[in-house]
Amino acid sequence: MQLNGRRVSRETQGRLEHFVTLFQKWARSINLTAPSTLDDAWSRHVADSAQIFQIQSAPLTWIDLGSGGGFPGIVTAIMLAELEGGWVHLVESNHKKAAFLRTVLRETGGRGTVHAVRIEDAPSIVGDCDCVSARALADLERLLGYIEPWSKRNVALRAYLHKGRDYRRELDKAHGSWRFDLLEHKSAVEQDSVILEIFNLQRVA
Repeated sequence: MQLNGRRVSRETQGRLEHFVTLFQKWARSINLTAPSTLDDAWSRHVADSAQIFQIQSAPLTWIDLGSGGGFPGIVTAIMLAELEGGWVHLVESNHKKAAFLRTVLRETGGRGTVHAVRIEDAPSIVGDCDCVSARALADLERLLGYIEPWSKRNVALRAYLHKGRDYRRELDKAHGSWRFDLLEHKSAVEQDSVILEIFNLQRVA
């Protein structure tokens, strides 16, 4: 099959389809996403999340912040399974959502671990990583504060952050507190949306 114009193996397709089935089942009892987006989970959420792995497809160690319904962290973990390398640490403080994420990883063979802790507490629990991801979590300035503890440990760390049409305002605001290099990847799924690839992160003194 094709996902955002790129081939996905039959095995990965099967894993992603099982994830969507579980997502739709669990979402009936716990709040995993806005009800209006539940029926088009594949195009609205899976394809959007897959873009991160399609930008950075090496078998690396990821931290996914505020994993919620599994986007993008579970999608990355499933796509890493095909590489038989890399790992995703999914940080989700809500215990019901964390239970859902663990179920998905167990049933799909996704390469990941769920940490049911607050993001602020995660740096003392989750070790070094190569990449950080987040989707629909917080504004950019706040996200960079969450990411900073890991960027201090690894100067080569890269963050991949989904942002909507208001992202330039968030960038302007964040530059008041942070210095960083930036690549903008236009979304193949949502018009006017981007994935911001951020590296060389430093707090303004």
